[in-house]
Amino acid sequence: MKTKMTSTLHYAVCINNEGNKASLEKGKLYRTLPDDNAALHGYMCVIDESGENYGYSASRFIPIKLPRVVEKALFTEADNNLHPSRHQSLHQPHAKTKKNA
Repeated sequence: MKTKMTSTLHYAVCINNEGNKASLEKGKLYRTLPDDNAALHGYMCVIDESGENYGYSASRFIPIKLPRVVEKALFTEADNNLHPSRHQSLHQPHAKTKKNA
């Protein structure tokens, strides 16, 4: 089942990558996934440099709210870079056009 982007996306800036330099870049914007259980334990679910989501201490990040137009642009870019086999049900495939063919 395909779903459309209907809810607000979540992002955070990494402020501490000690011990995780291969997975996180200090100062970089990361997409986060809502996870109430992780939050109860002081963690945040982050899509890191591997493209996978992992739980990191929430103290490593500062959540930020982006303008909707920026969110939409980032969602489109992230959608193009996702592994299609893992995320087919989350995003609609993009049709080829003359501009991006």
